[in-house]
Amino acid sequence: MPRKTPLPSLSDCFADLDDPRVERGKRHHLIDIVTLAVCGIISGADNWVEIEEFGNAKIEWFRQFMELPNGIPSHDTFGTVFARICPKQFKQCFVSWVRAVFEVTQGQFIAIDGKRLRRSHDQSAGKAAIHMVSAWACSNRLVLGQVKTDAKSNEITAIPHVLRLLELAGCIVTIDAMGCQTAIAEQIVDQGGDYVFALKGNQTALHDAVQALFADPELANDPDIPVYTHETTDGDHGRVEVRRYRCVANPDGIDQEKSSQRGTQTKRRRAGWDDAYRLKVLTG
Repeated sequence: MPRKTPLPSLSDCFADLDDPRVERGKRHHLIDIVTLAVCGIISGADNWVEIEEFGNAKIEWFRQFMELPNGIPSHDTFGTVFARICPKQFKQCFVSWVRAVFEVTQGQFIAIDGKRLRRSHDQSAGKAAIHMVSAWACSNRLVLGQVKTDAKSNEITAIPHVLRLLELAGCIVTIDAMGCQTAIAEQIVDQGGDYVFALKGNQTALHDAVQALFADPELANDPDIPVYTHETTDGDHGRVEVRRYRCVANPDGIDQEKSSQRGTQTKRRRAGWDDAYRLKVLTG
């Protein structure tokens, strides 16, 4: 669906970002520094030096919509300014810009996952590695929101915070087995979204029920339980990988009262599992 209003610019979204520098020491506009950094990172730059090089390589293009009174800032300037900017305030501005440019499409997949940031630990200072829970919009190839956690075990508590940052109406949220929780499922549905969860042994009762259902030799012959199958073949890194899927529409054979997912049955319409019994639930 085409947008009815023009997109706000970076300068609009970052207009409320406080400049930490003293007035007499300013040689570059703050919005120019922010715009160059954001564009550089999106284009693949990994550090301040590469952002400076990117800016110099594209300076004529940037001059079409930026003043750049003293050219491209040095990498030291980028580092100094961003070290002083309030992280929470920058995050609020950045999230508002991401929400402005993100366009929800019907059936959009949003993947929620936790990752440990490489080289973020500092053993000498007793600092553990940073673990982030992120929401990734697959079609837009864009991170919509992130929440920092203290440890991998806190991912369950971080997921609801990430979900609250998002507009989920018309979207399908995918989460691994750690997020296969009743409260998380209900929150996604309450926000107007659908969900796909992985199922492993951490949900013992539900996992056993699913395993027993697909082990039943009469399943394929039961006219009251439609079973859908799908197979894909991929070849990469010198190997051929075949995936076979079987999907059962809202099976009555799963005893929800014995599983930790009770209470969500009325909020979903289709469920399917692959040969590894990874539960995938697609809500209405």
